[in-house]
Amino acid sequence: MARRLWHIIERGFYPDRQLHHETIFTIGNGYLGTRGSFEEGYEGDTPSTLVHGIFDHAPNMLVPELVNVPNWLPIHITIDGTPFRLVTQASDYMRPQDGLVLGFERILELDRGILSREVLFRAASGNIVRLIFERFASLDNEHILAQRVRVIAVDGSPQIEVEAALDGDVTNAGAQHWLPDMTVLAENEVIGLEAKTQQSSYVVGIASKLITKSAVQHTGSGLQPGLRTSLQLAQEDEAVFDKISVIYSSRDVTAPLTSAVAEVQKAAKTGYDQLLAQHTREWSKYWETADILIEGDDECQLALRFTTYHILITAPRHDENASIGAKTLSGLGYKGHVFWDTELFALPPLTLTQPQLARNLLMYRYHRLPGARHKAQANGFEGAMFPWESTDTGEETTPQWSDPQPDGTRIRIWTGDTEQHISTDIAYGVWQYWHWTGDDDFLKRYGAEIILDTAVFWGSRVEEKNGRYEISQQIGPDEYHENVDNSVFTNRMVVWHLETALSLLDWLKNHAASDHDRLAATLKLTPDRLAKWRDIIARMVIPFDAEKQIHIQFPGFFDMEYIPVPNYTPRTSSVQAIVGHSRSIQSQVIKQADVVMMMALLGDQVANREVMLNNWNTYYPRTDHGSSLSPAMHAWVAGRLGLMETAYDMFHHAVHIDLHDNKGNVRDGIHAAACGGVFQAVLFGFCGLELTPEGPKLVEPRLPEHWRRVQFNVYYRGAKHTFEVGGPA
Repeated sequence: MARRLWHIIERGFYPDRQLHHETIFTIGNGYLGTRGSFEEGYEGDTPSTLVHGIFDHAPNMLVPELVNVPNWLPIHITIDGTPFRLVTQASDYMRPQDGLVLGFERILELDRGILSREVLFRAASGNIVRLIFERFASLDNEHILAQRVRVIAVDGSPQIEVEAALDGDVTNAGAQHWLPDMTVLAENEVIGLEAKTQQSSYVVGIASKLITKSAVQHTGSGLQPGLRTSLQLAQEDEAVFDKISVIYSSRDVTAPLTSAVAEVQKAAKTGYDQLLAQHTREWSKYWETADILIEGDDECQLALRFTTYHILITAPRHDENASIGAKTLSGLGYKGHVFWDTELFALPPLTLTQPQLARNLLMYRYHRLPGARHKAQANGFEGAMFPWESTDTGEETTPQWSDPQPDGTRIRIWTGDTEQHISTDIAYGVWQYWHWTGDDDFLKRYGAEIILDTAVFWGSRVEEKNGRYEISQQIGPDEYHENVDNSVFTNRMVVWHLETALSLLDWLKNHAASDHDRLAATLKLTPDRLAKWRDIIARMVIPFDAEKQIHIQFPGFFDMEYIPVPNYTPRTSSVQAIVGHSRSIQSQVIKQADVVMMMALLGDQVANREVMLNNWNTYYPRTDHGSSLSPAMHAWVAGRLGLMETAYDMFHHAVHIDLHDNKGNVRDGIHAAACGGVFQAVLFGFCGLELTPEGPKLVEPRLPEHWRRVQFNVYYRGAKHTFEVGGPA
């Protein structure tokens, strides 16, 4: 196994890329994620640790957000009295009291979930040391966090002082979520903090212990308790300092700090080396099925492993009440909210390779059916209408207004009101999970209720007009066009949804009669209701131009201004940002895969190949990929259509969206949907993976010209299947 194809490497420190790299170098374990901020801190950095499920609605905030918990990273080192820090300005070199960085390298080992950094540093005294930092969030025990610092005397005999601390003075970009009266602990060579959120009353406890051969004493003050030790190093000698931290919340235990203290003492006895060995063993189990091997494209091989890594570190492992936010646990973007990104993008890779983790995500939705029912009722509908943005409660948490624009105005956000296709997206995720896993117990007890009650919603949502059924005031995947009537994506997916619901009822009647009767009674699935579903299926408006043989994104779309998107290249922002919001929404510029998304999800159920190609040729040139969700879906569909040059271009862009910061906003967090989308582009688009009545098969695989081989594993009904596709002859 080529190590370089598993390592994300940063050589040399570049301050202007720091926030991007903090996101890139995030570590996590499905319970929490910690950005790649430095132990010693850095001016303008954004350290954060986000724990699944810890949301709070702070005063003066429009909506709740995932909370930045106390910082467990701080380790401050001095060499002969010179504080270690990354000196970056040439003028600083002239100040001997600052010392000097002579070399820098940072590595994220994707296969082992370990972040390390090496720095060659010269103190003001002239003594030179090599500092080697290592950290991981244990995959074996999700509450344990471990750091190791090695200090090697390269030239001279320096005096070393190390202070390991906790920092409770944390905010979400200035928003304060913690009550001021935190509990601070400093006893028995352990430091700790316990804090409570202001509105939601979640409690988080964190404890740390410093392990070293020299004596340790308590230090620090206020909300920054610390542990300090010091020693003298002879030339070429090495000192090792291990810091073990543990985090619990009131979602896990009744006394978080007490549990954290007990666990940190236990972990300290186990020792860093054993904790690391347990952690890496767990990682090997996940990669055994999650890895996709690509031969012939090392650049994309590494990038694809990077995207898979970020799905794996954010997927809850032991929690049915947490899900994957749009920006994972790697940043504060979108406030940690859960969108359709989860079910249609991040879920499928887990369904195929880690089905238990996929089940957790779907159970999150099941447990939030009360919130979906409340939203439907509040809007005058029946059934379950899932929120566009969800947090811990399952209620709608989409803000109604944007942050102030440069001119001080705010833009009305309609997605929480009218981007309703998410209810079908969730049903699609449930149905795909069941078909792949054969998890009948889940379907009977949980999944069927999701599919059926969201179908009840659609049955009450459609409008009968002029002998047809229509759906007005919708936002499809193309969010540039708001509140349109008869979005072809939405209408066609609703037809799929109702067809699926009827098929599901037949299955239940034949395989789980008691569950069928229970759900039919509870959800009021009367013969009249089911007859209406069949009528909607037969008479739903599906906008289509019979002469041009294309689906129409929505009636009136082609009456708007045509803006030639391909002419706006090269560009560093969306076409909407260039031409302006008001003009773009009255034009044919498309934000992301919409009709193309429908083609990806439904395949040949949509139309024959000729219509699919016509759709592609119509909508691809009009799409500006203003969303990170778009390129991967286009790669998937282009691959199925045999448009391999375009498919590869789209895939290359999508798989590097975060590594190359192609959207310019990775500082806010990883794009979870893009990570899940590229996985699907390879398996479903290039390799032609389909689930047939006989099981998973490769149907007309087509690889990019320079790819020699692709190998991957998927689970089907509990059994692992290995597939291999060779490149063109």
